[in-house]
Amino acid sequence: MDLTAFLSRLSQDPKALAEALRNPRHAVEEARLDETGRRALQSRAARPLWDVLLKREPQPIEPAAPLAAEIQEGLEGRRGSLVIVGTGIRTVGHMTVEALAWIRIADAMFFLIADPIAEAVIRELNPEAKSLHGHYGEGVQRADSYEAMVEEIMGSVRAGKRTVAAFYGHPGVFAFPSHESVRRARREGFLAFMLPGVSAEDCLFADLGVDPAVNGCQSYEATDFLIHDRIIDTASQLVLWQVGVVGDWTYRGGGYDLKAFPMLVARLQGLYGYWHEVTLYEAALFPGVSPTITRIALGHLTADYVNAGTTMYVPPGRAPSVSQAIAAAMGIPKGGSMGVAKTGSAGVAK
Repeated sequence: MDLTAFLSRLSQDPKALAEALRNPRHAVEEARLDETGRRALQSRAARPLWDVLLKREPQPIEPAAPLAAEIQEGLEGRRGSLVIVGTGIRTVGHMTVEALAWIRIADAMFFLIADPIAEAVIRELNPEAKSLHGHYGEGVQRADSYEAMVEEIMGSVRAGKRTVAAFYGHPGVFAFPSHESVRRARREGFLAFMLPGVSAEDCLFADLGVDPAVNGCQSYEATDFLIHDRIIDTASQLVLWQVGVVGDWTYRGGGYDLKAFPMLVARLQGLYGYWHEVTLYEAALFPGVSPTITRIALGHLTADYVNAGTTMYVPPGRAPSVSQAIAAAMGIPKGGSMGVAKTGSAGVAK
């Protein structure tokens, strides 16, 4: 099997990837890779891999530096480690092959999600998986609940277990326990890393047809936006998270105290005006189901339109200003614009 076929198989088959993560040497031997592909993998560097995959003239491959003992032991499952994964917004289709593979091989599996489908998937792959939701308490400060979650996760890592924790959406977006667990584990000398997932913002860009690169995009948690009196560029796009819990620091299963919501609306009206239209957005949780999209003028917006899952998108309120001197120095004609292109690491436009 050549390297392309081997990596293609791992990208499609969570079970095969799980076995490769559990025992990488055995997976490579079983695939019977040629010497060039084997050496490229063992280099743990991007350039040799691209040379093989793109069939370029291979350059001499420098031997990879030995991994620190605690990292190597963590990779081999002989020492405690931590991997944070995301379940995406829509479990059916959003859970990555990599996330599924790590869930399968975890010695200790934790999750914090509100999706019964994701929970069913996790428990099928890892029957001993445990929910962290019990750390929430009605009226309890969320910070206290998060600390308890982190310590439960870390207790497993310290006990020498290959630990995996799954969080809703992207595990690094508005998820303090995930980041803090990784920070704490690394500080204590354990292998710890986070894998990306599909976030509500990713879904928002797709469903609303907006591009964060056009005029730029600012992103704030709603309470943070208010209490820090953020300086906003109204020529740019604005995304406000958790508008349905603004001003409430506690956990409330029956709905949040939104007495601060009029303050949020007033702040936005001061920036954009009474008639500026915003979009209230909730991503679809199931395939074939439409997202919830409500467009409303700020002057008509009340707390009745939002809930704990609502994200607000505010389009620009004015055209951006242009520095003609800088534009001229860059060779951009007056009134012209420059297109934005994405380029992959292999130099191929996507």
